[in-house]
Amino acid sequence: MLEAKTLSISIPRPWRDLYEAIWRPEFVPKWASGLSQSNLTQDGEIWTAQGPEGPIRIRFSDRNPYGILDHTVDIGAGALVYVPMRVLANGDGAEVMLTVFRQLSMTAQKFAADLQWVEHDLQALKALTTQG
Repeated sequence: MLEAKTLSISIPRPWRDLYEAIWRPEFVPKWASGLSQSNLTQDGEIWTAQGPEGPIRIRFSDRNPYGILDHTVDIGAGALVYVPMRVLANGDGAEVMLTVFRQLSMTAQKFAADLQWVEHDLQALKALTTQG
């Protein structure tokens, strides 16, 4: 089993409203800094982009009534990274949760850096979705 850490952020918007605002793959580069400088291009069910370490292919979960935003990232050479992501009700607002798995070849320092990166991206998502 891989080491995993789930990060979350509270966003003061009704969860369904938030989910509807962010579920489209085209929205992801607006807050995910690893894709912010890249054009996300659709090729059937796969989306392609330029990731921080080269070209990537992403498969996003379909729009659904459960707040599921899972995606799988193919970073090349058959290496797939599963990224579970959820939008849940949290009172009148929402909780966005994203799990990061430490990949087998990843050092503890790289895993810690990835966690900081995801935390930064979740903060960007909150700022983007709560602008007035």
